Amino acid sequence: MGDRRRWRRLGSAAWRIVAVWAVSTVTMLVLAGILPDFQIQSDDGDSATRIAVTAALGAGAFGLLSALVWPLLVRAFLLVPALVLGLLVFFLNGSLLLVALRINPSGHGEAAPETAVVVAAVMSAVASATGAALAVRDDDAYRRRLYRLADRRRTAELTGPGPTSPGTVFLQLDGVGHDVLLDAVERGLMPTVAAWLGKGERARPTHRLTPWRTDWSSQTGASQLGILHGSNHDVPAFRWYEKESREVMVCNRPASAAELQRRAIRRTGDSGLLTVDGASRGNLFSGGADQLALVLSVAARRGRENRSRAGYFAYFSDPANAVRTAMSFVADVGREMGESIRARLKKQRPRVKRGGLYPFIRAFATVVERDVVVTAVAGDMLAGRAAVYADLVGYDEVAHHSGPRSRDAEKVLERMDRSLALIAKVAEHAPRMYRIVVLSDHGQSPGETFRGRYGLALGELVRAGCGLPVPRKVRRTHSGAEARAAVRAALHRPVEEGGEQHRPARRSEPVVLASGNLGLVSFPDVSHRMTREEIDERHPALLSTLANHPGIGFVLVKSEKHGGLVLGAHGAEIPVDELDENPGPLAEFGPAAAAAVRRTHSFPHAADVMVNSWYDPDEGEVLAFEEQIGSHGGLGGAQGEPFLISPLSLSAPVEDGRELVGAEQLHRVLRRWLRESVGPQVPLEAHRDQRAA
Repeated sequence: MGDRRRWRRLGSAAWRIVAVWAVSTVTMLVLAGILPDFQIQSDDGDSATRIAVTAALGAGAFGLLSALVWPLLVRAFLLVPALVLGLLVFFLNGSLLLVALRINPSGHGEAAPETAVVVAAVMSAVASATGAALAVRDDDAYRRRLYRLADRRRTAELTGPGPTSPGTVFLQLDGVGHDVLLDAVERGLMPTVAAWLGKGERARPTHRLTPWRTDWSSQTGASQLGILHGSNHDVPAFRWYEKESREVMVCNRPASAAELQRRAIRRTGDSGLLTVDGASRGNLFSGGADQLALVLSVAARRGRENRSRAGYFAYFSDPANAVRTAMSFVADVGREMGESIRARLKKQRPRVKRGGLYPFIRAFATVVERDVVVTAVAGDMLAGRAAVYADLVGYDEVAHHSGPRSRDAEKVLERMDRSLALIAKVAEHAPRMYRIVVLSDHGQSPGETFRGRYGLALGELVRAGCGLPVPRKVRRTHSGAEARAAVRAALHRPVEEGGEQHRPARRSEPVVLASGNLGLVSFPDVSHRMTREEIDERHPALLSTLANHPGIGFVLVKSEKHGGLVLGAHGAEIPVDELDENPGPLAEFGPAAAAAVRRTHSFPHAADVMVNSWYDPDEGEVLAFEEQIGSHGGLGGAQGEPFLISPLSLSAPVEDGRELVGAEQLHRVLRRWLRESVGPQVPLEAHRDQRAA
């Protein structure tokens, strides 16, 4: 009986190969008739039979080269940046076609290099579509097609009986807020999620939706570090200045991500959420997983297995996948350019610049990284891994430039939902049952930029408040003029347009960094965190200039007298320890703001001055200190309200009436779910992962 099934599978596979070969041959014949620079017959003319044989041999040679040579080429090109690799796909495929025509026994095939690229792309796409169509009703074929993308080193483990306990897949939809998700479900943009939540007629829910609240630093670095490693202590923002090392830490910089991961491991004493048979895909941090792909904290490693770009190999080693993704990449670049032109013609407001390399960066996030990560997750599930955590970043990238509820962002949500549906389909063929958990790390708050509204950036306002030179156009703005007047008044100097400007020593020039609508001001020549009293002595107008600016919601500083102070407009000064009784300028930011600010104030690397932008609670808008019309990183609105979707078979994240607050608490929930699925998690020794990092 087993031999009969084996022969049946072999026969089915052979039939598909022949069918794909035949379709490729016909495609080559059609293209030869359409394209003037592509021919498969001699100049003297050939019989129809000879032409057909030439096309069949050419198609066969191209298919064989794609299967044998392509993986070697992709592995060689892993030495180049991943974005360049995506752009090289068409060139590599066209080169293989030229080789196939050259080795064709008939010797009659010719094509111009640019034509070869087109022909190869079309043939690969048609072959991929044909193979998928033939396998669509064959579950074994579908499983085998997906399994080829799984880690080959797990093959031996799958020969025996599969695991009896369920695995867990955590899928992070980067930047999708709770409000955006609900709206997308109600409008039919995400039918897969809607079905899980029981939306629609006769639909029975399989999952529950739970909102959660981020820390003050509402961004991927702080959230994902807390989720995967159980601690985001001393991560005050997406980027901040550390005085002892004189370096700027940036969460999406490989060296910074590796250091943050080491610090979290040292603080918690274990390697992370994924230490037991886990995989980390497309994340900033490893979570302690052994299986890594596109993980930023290990991007600087030099080992062949851990090289960051090696995660692309499993996907791009299939030429059909490579061509399909490359074509989608080009289409998304064109889509972004078209939407950008449309926004300019309609004079949409707010709007930011979307030219330069941005269309390519966007397409990489929405197409290449999505396809690679989804395929890696499918491979992990088919390999039977116990825990997988993957990040899909496309929405966050698009919403920054197009807006959280823009047409562009909605299209990305639709494609994300299709990715969730594919992963759910893969789960049906996996060797163990999988529980799929979907979550986000933060949301996004809309609003124009601080520069767009006031004509100057936060850094320029800080310089003006310090009495430092600023560009002439900044001096002419209302904010710049007020800051200069405040400096002169504080220094008891006459307000004269042509008067001498106060120029303090160069050592006092501040470092001003932005993380969405959160700004950080540090004075690098002072080794400790400066107090309000020290800042007032050096720059008497700075804090009042910031606190009273209409685009700023509140300012946090250290105080010799009160420990910490929250400053607001009209002279508001609230000690940090009294915020619960008197929130002052924090009142509009919600009841959780006080605890979030108090926690960040305790961080060793909190900036000398922490600045949060203005917030409109009625419209949910903030003012980004970066050039973004959808932003996150501080307090205010939807950016601090992500979501968690979990199967009903898992315990409730929190008790009824309780709120899920902070990434560290979310980590404890996810770890509890892993214990429910596969038993107690035994933390690995911290130094093990530190050596690897």
